[in-house]
Amino acid sequence: MAPAWGHAHFGAVSLHPAAALLVCVTAIVVIQFLGWLGLALASSVLLLARRDSLSGWWRLLRRMRWLFPSVWLILAYGAAGDAVFDVAWMPTHEGVLDATLHVARLGLMLGCLAWLFADVGNHGLLVALQSLLQPLSECGLASERLVVRLSLVMQNLQVKLPKGAWRNILGGIGGEPVGPETLRIEAPAWRTNDYLICLAVLISSGVAISLG
Repeated sequence: MAPAWGHAHFGAVSLHPAAALLVCVTAIVVIQFLGWLGLALASSVLLLARRDSLSGWWRLLRRMRWLFPSVWLILAYGAAGDAVFDVAWMPTHEGVLDATLHVARLGLMLGCLAWLFADVGNHGLLVALQSLLQPLSECGLASERLVVRLSLVMQNLQVKLPKGAWRNILGGIGGEPVGPETLRIEAPAWRTNDYLICLAVLISSGVAISLG
C-alpha cells in the first residue's frame, strides 16, 4: 500500500490521492456505458494497474454475494421478451442478458473501489476528499467536519464486531463510537503527472462512451 500521506500509483506512475479518486469516480461512471468488450478491456487495465488489489476486490465481491443474485433476479424478470426454454415462469432471454451485463458492471465497479482503497488507504482517501472539498469551504460548506465524520466511519468499519452485534447497534446499546482524538491531514501538492493522467482519463472515457 502506498504511504498514507504520499501518492497513489497507477501502474508505474504515482498519483495524488485526489487524482486517484477522480480517476476512480470517472471509471465508475464510464462503466455504466460499456458493453462486454469494453468491460473486458477495462478489467485488463485494472489488473495491470495494480494486481495486489485482487484480494480487496475479492473481499468486496464476497460482501456483495447476496446483492448480486438479488439484482440479477430483479433485472432478469423485469425485462419483456421470450421466456427461456419457453417456460412461463422463467426469465426472458433479454432479461438474462441485461441482468448479467449489469451484474458484471457492478463487479467491475467494486474492482475500481478495491484499486482505490489499495492505493491510497483510508488516510489517503481523507486527503483526497479534503483536497477536492477545500474550494467549497469558501461557499460555507464545512468540509473539515465531513472529512472527520468519514474518518470515524472508516475507523469503526475496521473493527471486527461479534456475531449479532448489529442488533445492539440498532438498539443503541453498543455505546458511543470511538475515534482518534486529533485528525491531522497533510495533502501533498499536485504534480504535472496528476493533471496529465486526469486529462488522459477524461479523453479516453469520452472515447469509450462513444464506442460503447
